[in-house]
Amino acid sequence: MSDSIVVTDDGAVRVIRMNRPEKKNALTQPMYAAMTRAMRDAEASEAIRCLVLAGGQGAFCAGADIGEFLESAQSGGLRPHTLEFLKALAHNQKPLVAAVGGLAVGIGTTLLFHCDHIVAAADATFTTPFLKLALIPEAASSLLAPMRMGYARAFEMLVMGHPLSAEQAREAGIVNKVVDGAAVDAVALQAAREIAALPAGAVAVSRRLLRGHLDAVVRQIDTEVMHFKDRLQSDEARAAFAAFLSRKK
Repeated sequence: MSDSIVVTDDGAVRVIRMNRPEKKNALTQPMYAAMTRAMRDAEASEAIRCLVLAGGQGAFCAGADIGEFLESAQSGGLRPHTLEFLKALAHNQKPLVAAVGGLAVGIGTTLLFHCDHIVAAADATFTTPFLKLALIPEAASSLLAPMRMGYARAFEMLVMGHPLSAEQAREAGIVNKVVDGAAVDAVALQAAREIAALPAGAVAVSRRLLRGHLDAVVRQIDTEVMHFKDRLQSDEARAAFAAFLSRKK
């Protein structure tokens, strides 16, 4: 596993923790690959009945690593481990709980639409600034966000880039519980243990019935990737990236 991803098993619960605090858990290719392996290994294990995806206090995930993201822009497409991770999220068969302790940006927010139960810190913020770089949403969020929170709210977040507070995310149906930042991990782990204690077969069937749109989700990921590649080559994106780099200097 990548040193920036820490995987621990607590009985029937597997905790997959992003552990790159100096970069607010911005995701690199090794981190995507490590999380994908952790999820796939859990699917093959009858002992693991629930997963928890966690970050750190103050930062859940700041999105994709900006250096790798710029390389993707230059090469004209998503890097392979990113796409593998998105597909693993879509195909994941084990219940997935998220412990969001603070900042959730880009994929740090869109991956949450694949989770079954989300606990957020009271000071958590959720933002998807894709269009500021003339790009589009990913992780099937263009399908799942309107389903979860309604078209109007989804457009405001995904297209206009307006952030949501933890309480706004709860009201929108993204987050289940809002708690003190210090309690996020404990409350999420408690929920995961509760899920893991239920009959695994019944949970699996119920989850499939509730979600009920796997083929559509996978198609949407592929469609988003196609458009994402086109957008990376657009004049709008080139101008947006140039403006971003000039601000970084």
